[in-house]
Amino acid sequence: MKFKLEDLTVYFPYERMYPEQYTYMLELKHSLDAKGHCLLEMPTGTGKTVTLLSLITSYQLQHPEVGKLVYCTRTVPEMEKVLEELKNLVKFREEDAGVKAPILALGLSSRKNMCVHRQVREEGSRESVDAKCRKLTASWVREKATVGDAGDGGSASGEGGGAAHELCEFYEEYESKGSEAILPPGVYTLDDLKVFGEQRRWCPYFLARHMISYANVIVYNYQYMLDPKVSALVSKELERECVVVFDEAHNIDNVCIEALSVNLRQQTLENATRSITRLKNKIEDAKATDAQRLSDEYNRLVRGLAQQGAIPQGGEEWLSNPALPQDILREAVPGNIRRAEHFMAFLRRFVDHLKERLGCQAFQSENPTSFLDRLRNTTQIDAKSLKFCYDRLQSLMKTLEIVDTDDYYGLSLVADFGTLVGTYDRGFAIIIEPYDERLPSVPDPVIQLSCLDSSLAVRPVFEKFQSVVITSGTLSPIDLYPKILNFHPVVIRSLNMTLARDCICPVILTKGADQMPVSSAFEMRNDPGVVRNYGKLLVDLSAVVPDGIVCFFVSYLYMDSIVSQWSDMGILRDIMQNKLVFIETQDVVETTLALDNYRRACDCGRGAIFFSVARGKVAEGIDFDRHYGRCVVMFGVPYQYTLSRILRARLEYLRETFQISESDFLAFDAVRQAAQCVGRVIRSKADYGLMIFADRRYARPDKRDKLPGWITKHIQHGNLNLSEDMLIQVAAQFMRSMAQPFDQRANEEILLSEEQLIGMQRGVIGR
Repeated sequence: MKFKLEDLTVYFPYERMYPEQYTYMLELKHSLDAKGHCLLEMPTGTGKTVTLLSLITSYQLQHPEVGKLVYCTRTVPEMEKVLEELKNLVKFREEDAGVKAPILALGLSSRKNMCVHRQVREEGSRESVDAKCRKLTASWVREKATVGDAGDGGSASGEGGGAAHELCEFYEEYESKGSEAILPPGVYTLDDLKVFGEQRRWCPYFLARHMISYANVIVYNYQYMLDPKVSALVSKELERECVVVFDEAHNIDNVCIEALSVNLRQQTLENATRSITRLKNKIEDAKATDAQRLSDEYNRLVRGLAQQGAIPQGGEEWLSNPALPQDILREAVPGNIRRAEHFMAFLRRFVDHLKERLGCQAFQSENPTSFLDRLRNTTQIDAKSLKFCYDRLQSLMKTLEIVDTDDYYGLSLVADFGTLVGTYDRGFAIIIEPYDERLPSVPDPVIQLSCLDSSLAVRPVFEKFQSVVITSGTLSPIDLYPKILNFHPVVIRSLNMTLARDCICPVILTKGADQMPVSSAFEMRNDPGVVRNYGKLLVDLSAVVPDGIVCFFVSYLYMDSIVSQWSDMGILRDIMQNKLVFIETQDVVETTLALDNYRRACDCGRGAIFFSVARGKVAEGIDFDRHYGRCVVMFGVPYQYTLSRILRARLEYLRETFQISESDFLAFDAVRQAAQCVGRVIRSKADYGLMIFADRRYARPDKRDKLPGWITKHIQHGNLNLSEDMLIQVAAQFMRSMAQPFDQRANEEILLSEEQLIGMQRGVIGR
């Protein structure tokens, strides 16, 4: 449909829309009009993606001064879903609404997901794909291959020795076209780009990177915007007028923290030591064969790394500086690390110091200032030299023409660590742990540079772009996000869900059939009575709930413990009389196979139960819509491991800096994870599902009130404090009522037609 939203003509690819979609568009428009940021919570299954795309692309059409739409997602499947929705929208605009404005939209992901070179894409990890790509596309490799072809038919040996220089035909063809290598207007998913690349014999990855400057809509991962190492390469040239959307952003603070945190283990430091030795040998070789290269680099460093000009766009590019752009020093590299051999000695002293610190037998926690004081007293390394550590290493790797960068991964992490610890004196903590407290008998020493302030990584985004949209189905309590991200949104709104029938049934289980309380609280979680009551709940549910049931536990350790005890008690055998059981593990391949078989069991009518973990991959990215999820059980309150020293340091920082109490943040974090888990079962208004919060603590107002409004609105007063036998009655009654024939016309009655929208625009609500 085509309708007016205040003074904006909106193109929406469906004949009707939900009232909350209209309200969402209105709030989003007010944010764009004010050229400010907004925070919007919209229930799952209400068409948030198409609503965002319709409003913002319509706004771009009417306001040409507005820049690109940069849509940030967490996973590749989410990216593909966004682009498919956009295809439908563009088709409607062109075919039904007659709008002839061409649009270019594309997705961008890593080389691993976009490469079409047969040998490169067969590499296992992302790092090895990147390294193999560099071996084929780096400028000096291509230059040597050209010289070799001219001189002796391509027999020049590569860095590994012996073999002829092989090039990537797709990259060569793309480079040969120069400015003619462009994408015609259209909407391109990753698969579309790969097909286009194979047809034209162009590299889809570098083509997409090049076309970002010309695109109207870009869809990519959070890291491309938030991680300084990646954003400086990909997002640096985006104009201020862009509209940036972070979808499914309930965990955006954790993404920001991960982007600026580094962990170093024993094997990482051993790898770094080997890398230093390799680099030292290469420097000696370079001195003997091409000393001018090292001399040129020295002169360049005297002038300053920041004055080298634009980052090269060829295959040899490295990730950028891990520090935020405004914190990178714009001056010459210190004299003590300009010469390559001096820099190697500097790195060796630094790595040896880290190894010594890693050998401690007790837990240690300190801020960057005290770490640097001890480092300076022990090794004479100062903070200023450390700030240049990553850039200096990057410069040396390019000078030595090294392309197998995955072999130097450990040294790169050490340089990351050094640059960050030398740059920031607040908002970070260095924590050294000789073993994991949960497994004290297993030595696993680690040095963790942990970012404590999530606002650091996202601050450049808020400052650079005039409109940033943070949205998700589970942002409650929504007023905490402006504090922890340290920004000032012009619009904050949490929307409710309009339903033709009560198709979601949230309930709180506080006690078992024996009236004993149930909880995953530390003092109760191993109580055989609690374990038995949880097991009996699942046995009885498996008898009354059809098709699929999804269960979430607070951790892998707790899930393993409780499933083992259920097996000993015979409860698992009773469950499997009714449904098959599948379990998420920490192995991606095993979990993918388990999910596939779970769906097959639901499809064939056998029914199944899937055991999963809050904060895991399944909880964050897999939908259990329709018969794949008729009931979801959240066993316990998924608090973080509260004895974690990193968490304790972050809580202390939040209390001192933002005046957020420990209990408030822990409850906020736990309840948003629980809401994310139970929200997996409702993906449309035609869907239905039972949501069970199986812990007595959810009955307390301080927990319950932190759940999203669209969930709490449907918790009936009688379902706030149920025992197991009462819950089974509620479940059976709910499933019977949902099994009755449903008149789809009732769903249409809550939808808004084009005529009703016109009436609302005139101030008359016609229903």
